[in-house]
Amino acid sequence: MRRGIFLSNVGTYADPRVVADLGELAEQAGWEALLIWDHLAFVWGSPAADPWITLAAVASRTERLVVGTDITPLPRRRPHVLAHQVATLDALSGGRVVFGAGIGGVPREFGAFGEEERARVRAEMLDEGLEIVSRLWAGEEVRHRGRHYTVDGVRLQPPPTRGKIPIWIGGNSRAAVRRAARFDGWAADTFELREMTVSPSELAEKVAELQVLRDGSNAPFDVVVFGYSDPGDDALPAAYEVAGATWWLEYFHDARGPLEVTQRRIAAGPL
Repeated sequence: MRRGIFLSNVGTYADPRVVADLGELAEQAGWEALLIWDHLAFVWGSPAADPWITLAAVASRTERLVVGTDITPLPRRRPHVLAHQVATLDALSGGRVVFGAGIGGVPREFGAFGEEERARVRAEMLDEGLEIVSRLWAGEEVRHRGRHYTVDGVRLQPPPTRGKIPIWIGGNSRAAVRRAARFDGWAADTFELREMTVSPSELAEKVAELQVLRDGSNAPFDVVVFGYSDPGDDALPAAYEVAGATWWLEYFHDARGPLEVTQRRIAAGPL
């Protein structure tokens, strides 16, 4: 199982320089990824950083870290603009980007700007948007006329470094798991405040369901979990690895403690 760090883009972590420093520290300490939230926290009255500019700063300061979002609410993004941004970050990073996507969990981040709040409609927009971005990243000439988006014969140039961007689908609902089976990974929502919300046995059940939905596919597929662990105590991450997780993301936000706590935990390394 691979180990990365997972950061808020809110509060202390609204400063892209702080996150870039942590990315450099994480790479030196042996972590393999840095993923961040994609929230418009200023809607709630908190400072927030744009994830793509922040990740560009991280990519420019590191050489090996996988970088990406967990997760981006695709329905509040214009798919073609997003595809361009992510492909540009992929070029800057030398092909290290993953893209986490979902319907969005905070309706006010939509409604405050007159955008769609209804989960059912956002799910439609997510599915349609995923089709567009994945085809653009594949280098296709895209012709699409759907309920929510139109693309009239456009090919993205340059395409991503690897010819695609891995897509991880976030969320624990049955719809999210079914959606994830069509792409490259499932980013489970496993932690809230100070406790795990999905047990290893529950994760194992979802992984078994994904294996059925993927119908025996041998294509690479990631199962991503996040939570807290202490240096030298690998019991909790190891339990999720046995259950089928391929990534453990160590989770940092202001409720975990001040920046010094984050720095010490990252510097201690993943094990």
